[in-house]
Amino acid sequence: MGMETGPEKRKIISRLKRIEGQVRGIQRLIENEAPCADILTQLSAATSAMKKTGVAIITTHMEECIRDAGGNQSPNLDEFRVALTRFIDLS
Repeated sequence: MGMETGPEKRKIISRLKRIEGQVRGIQRLIENEAPCADILTQLSAATSAMKKTGVAIITTHMEECIRDAGGNQSPNLDEFRVALTRFIDLS
């Protein structure tokens, strides 16, 4: 993908570190024989976080591509962001 260094990249790395912590927490829940509902709730949260991180990565990449092309990013990028969010079913 070749994401530039900058605030967006740092935000994405931060998101991934939080997700890593969530996954470790899920592992602890399983090791400690937590109720199934608790485990599934945490799995759902981690899955949602992964999807949102994917949107952030794709959006950042699109912004870079549009900027590098010298285009006007606002209307087209906003439409793309809305469509992508609907596509992956985020609320």
